[in-house]
Amino acid sequence: MSGNVRARRPASPPPGLPHTAPSSHRYPPVVSRKGHLDADERREAASKGYASGRRTHGPGGLQLSSGEWKLLAVVLMVATCVRLFRISKPNSVVFDEVHFGKFAGRYIKTRYFVDVHPPLAKLLITLAAFLFGFDGDFDFKEIGKVFENTPYVAMRMVPATLGIATVPLSYLTLRALDCRATTALLASLFVTFENGLVTQSRHILLDSPLVFFTALTTFFFVGFANEDKQEPFTEQWWTWLVLTGLSLGAVVSCKWVGLFTIATVGVCTVLQLWLLLGDLRVSARLWMKHFFARALCLIVIPLLFYMAMFELHFLILGSSGEGDAFMSSEFRQTLGHGMKDTYADIALGSEVTIRHLNTQGGYLHSHAHNYPAGSGQQQITLYPHRDENNLWRILNATVDSYPQYDYEHQPLEYITTGSRIKLRHITTDKALHSHEMRPPVSDVDFQNEVSAYGMAGFVGDLNDDWVVEIEKGDRNDRESGKRLRTLRTYFKLRHLMTGCYLFSHKVKLPEWGFEQQEVTCNKNAVKANSLWYIETAEKHPQLPANAPKVNYKIPGFLAKFWELQQVMWTTNAGLTDRHQYDSRPSTWPRLRRGINFWVKDHRQIYLVGNPFIWWSSTAAVIVYLIVRGFLVLRAKRGYRDFDNTKVVKYDSLCGFLFVGWALHYLPFFLMGRQLFLHHYFPALYFAILLTCAVFDLVTSTLRPRVRLQIGAVLIIIAILTFSKFSPLTYGDPWTKKKCASAQWVKTWDFACQEYLDDYSQYAGLTNPTPNKTTLVATIGGEPGGRAPIVVEDKLAQVPGNPPDGQSTVLPNGAAEPGRDVFAKDEQKDVKSQPAATDTPASEKDISVVTGERSTAVMEQKETNVDGEAATGGSSTDSAAKVLETGVDPVIPMPEAGNQRSGHSVEAETKLAEDATVEPLRKPEGPLGHEEAIADQVAHELYPDARDDS
Repeated sequence: MSGNVRARRPASPPPGLPHTAPSSHRYPPVVSRKGHLDADERREAASKGYASGRRTHGPGGLQLSSGEWKLLAVVLMVATCVRLFRISKPNSVVFDEVHFGKFAGRYIKTRYFVDVHPPLAKLLITLAAFLFGFDGDFDFKEIGKVFENTPYVAMRMVPATLGIATVPLSYLTLRALDCRATTALLASLFVTFENGLVTQSRHILLDSPLVFFTALTTFFFVGFANEDKQEPFTEQWWTWLVLTGLSLGAVVSCKWVGLFTIATVGVCTVLQLWLLLGDLRVSARLWMKHFFARALCLIVIPLLFYMAMFELHFLILGSSGEGDAFMSSEFRQTLGHGMKDTYADIALGSEVTIRHLNTQGGYLHSHAHNYPAGSGQQQITLYPHRDENNLWRILNATVDSYPQYDYEHQPLEYITTGSRIKLRHITTDKALHSHEMRPPVSDVDFQNEVSAYGMAGFVGDLNDDWVVEIEKGDRNDRESGKRLRTLRTYFKLRHLMTGCYLFSHKVKLPEWGFEQQEVTCNKNAVKANSLWYIETAEKHPQLPANAPKVNYKIPGFLAKFWELQQVMWTTNAGLTDRHQYDSRPSTWPRLRRGINFWVKDHRQIYLVGNPFIWWSSTAAVIVYLIVRGFLVLRAKRGYRDFDNTKVVKYDSLCGFLFVGWALHYLPFFLMGRQLFLHHYFPALYFAILLTCAVFDLVTSTLRPRVRLQIGAVLIIIAILTFSKFSPLTYGDPWTKKKCASAQWVKTWDFACQEYLDDYSQYAGLTNPTPNKTTLVATIGGEPGGRAPIVVEDKLAQVPGNPPDGQSTVLPNGAAEPGRDVFAKDEQKDVKSQPAATDTPASEKDISVVTGERSTAVMEQKETNVDGEAATGGSSTDSAAKVLETGVDPVIPMPEAGNQRSGHSVEAETKLAEDATVEPLRKPEGPLGHEEAIADQVAHELYPDARDDS
C-alpha cells in the first residue's frame, strides 16, 4: 500500500532501473470502457506521472459491485449468529468480567477508581449498562457468581457488536488493498470463525473493542493512502485522513496497546513523506503542507480524542472512591473529599497529621494492635484514609538537658532543622519509637522496627527522640524553608540513637497488619522515601484567632490528566507477578497455551484460537519473510524481479500487513509485565489478512472458479475446526472422550475431567452445583528442617464439582481473573479502633495431623480486598512466614484486650524430628502472599540486584 510508487508524482527511477523518458502527454491516457486500468496500464501511467481519472476511482479505492454488498450482508449475518449464539450463557461472571463489570458499577455510582487501561471501552460498556437499568449494586466479586439484577447481556453486547463489525472491516480492507473478492471473503470468514476472537468478544472484556478499532484504523488509513495516490487535499482526502486520526484516538483510548497501531500508521506515514521528499516536482511548500496535514490529523486529533475520554472519565467519577489512595492529595481535593483549610504554623504542642510524600501510601498511623513478632509493641503503619488514629502531637524531648516546655502557656516555639522532638499518638498515648530490632517484613540489617511505645504518664526514653531535618520549603513561602509549615515544608526524621531515618515503601504488611503499608527506620534510606510533610494542624493554644490558614492547590485538568498517566504507567510496568495462565510472546504464534475463563456445572470456557487459522497465519508470516529475503538476495545478484508489476504490488501489500503484525507483536518481547494470549489478538488480525494476501498471490494465475473452490475448501476446514473447539468457546456440554481428542497440543490445559462421560448425563443436571477445590500450598519440608505443612484455601471455589463432592481440580488451578494491581493496594476500609474491641475476625485454626508427615490446615481470608479474589488462586497468609522461618507459631499478646482474636494464631504444631521429608517442589501459579511481599521488599531494597537478574 504505502510502499507503492506514488501514482502522480513518482521520484526518479529506483536504482538499477532504466530511466523513463518524460512523455509529451499532459493528460492521463483514456481509460477503458469499464472505467479502470489494469495493473500494467496503471504502472505505465504511474511511471509517466499520471493518475487515473477521478471518475474511475471509488472512495478510498473501494469499487464494490452490488453483488459484493449482498455477499457482505450475508457474511455479516453469519458473524452475528456466531458471536451472539447463547450470549446469555453463562449467567455468571467470567474471567476478567470481575474487573471490567465492576468498573461499570463504579462509573454508575460515580466513585473514583484507577485502572491501568484508558476509559473508552469501559465507558461504552457502562453506557449499555446504564441504558438497560444497571444500578451498580452487583459487585462482580468472583468468577462463577450468578448475575442478579444486572443487564449483563446488554453489557456483553458491546464487545460482541464490535466483534461483529470487525468482520466486514477485514473484507473492505483487503478490497481497498486491491485484493480479489474471493480473498476478502476468505479473510472475513477466517475472522468470523476464529475461536479466540469469538470467545473474547462474547464477554465484558476490552480486547474486542481494541481489535475493532485496530481494524477500523487500518481500513481508514488504507482508504486515505488510496486517495493520496489519486489527488491530495480533496474533500475525500481530508475525510479519510481525519477519520484515521479519530480512529487512532479511539484505539489508544481502549488500551495502551493501541500505541502499536499508532506506530504502524506512523511508519507508513513517514515512508509516504520520504517518497514525497524525493519527488522533485513537489515543492518545499507543498511538502510542508503534506507534513502539517498529517501532523494535525494523525497526532493532534488522536491526542485530543484521548484527552477528551479522560475528561469524561473525570466528570463522571466526581466522588471519592477506592482509587483515592493512588492519587496525590491535591488530586483528591477534586473528588468531593476535600480538606478544609488548616493552620499554617507548626510549633511544639501542635496536633498534626503527617503524610508520606513519595509513595502516596497515606498517613503516619498507629492503632491498638501489636506486631506478632519482634518487640511485640504497637504497630506503626501508613493508612491511606483519614482517621482519628492518624493524629499526633509534637512534643519536645524531655531527657538530658533538653528543658520541659509548657506549650499551652508559654510563647510559641517553632520547629526548625535540628529540633529534637517526640511524636505522641493522640488516641493510644504512646510515642513513636524505634530500636535495634529488625522489622517483621523488611527483615534486613539496615532496617529497624518502628513501633508505638509507652503509657500514660510515661515520659519515654531516648529511643522516642527524633531530629527534624528540613529538606526544602515552598519557594513562595520563605519561612517554610526555615521552619515547619503545613503543606509547605518537606522534612526527614532522623532517629537520635541509631541515626536511621523514618521510612516507608510500597510494601504491605500481612493480614495481621490489615495489609497497610510498612513503616521502618532505614539506615540506608533513599531520600525520596524518607520525606514527610504535615497535612493538617489543629489550632495551637497560642495561635491568634486570625492565624493564617493554607490548603492544597486545586489541580486543573492537565495536572490531573498527567498525574493519572504516571500512575497508570508505573503500575502497568509493575504487573510482574506470575499468573496461573500467563504466557510469553514466543508461545503465542504457536498457540501453545490458552486461558481458563470459567468452569461450572461440568462446562468450561477456555480461550484458545482456531488452530487451523492460527497456524496458517503464522505460516504466512514465515513464508513472507523467506520469500522477501530470497527476492532481496536475487536483487543483489542482478535479477530484476521488482520490475514485475505483480511482485511490486504484492511486495507492497504483504509488506504493509507484515509491518502491522510485527509492530503489534514484537514490542511485547521488551515487556517484563504479566502477559496473556489475548495480547496477541491485534497482531493475529494482521496475520490473518497477510494469510489471505498470500492466498491472493498464490492463486493469482488460476481461473476464478478454481480460486473460489480452493477458498471454499479452506473455509470448510476453518469451520470444522471451529466446530471442534466450540464447546470451549460457548461453554457447551462436552464429553471427556471428545475433549481428550481435542487436546492436539499437550500444553493445552483445559480440564477434560470436568466433563461427563455422555451427553445424556447432562439432561439430569438441574441446579448449578458449587465446586470447592482442594488447592494447597506446601510450606516447609526442606531436608533436615521442619515437616511440611499443607495450607488449604477453603474459600477458593471452582464451580463444577459433582454432587457427590468428588474433586474436579483443574490441572493447573481454576479460572481466575487477571491481576488488578490497584485492587491489591486498596484497603478493606476497616478503621482501626482507638480502644480494644471484642469484634471477632476470621480465625485461623492450625490442626496437628499425626503420622508420617505433620500437616496443618489453615482457613484463609480472601486476598483481594476489593472482592476480586481469584477462584483458584493459591496464596498464604501471615502465618506462612512464621511457619516457614521456623519460629514458633504462637504469637504473644503483650497487651491483653487490645488484640483482636482474628489477628493472632493460638496453636502449637508438634514437629516429627524423624519425619521423612520429600524434596519441596515449588507450586505453579501466582505468587503466594508472603512470596509476593518478599519480592516487593527485595525490589525496594535491592533494585540493582533485581535488575541485573
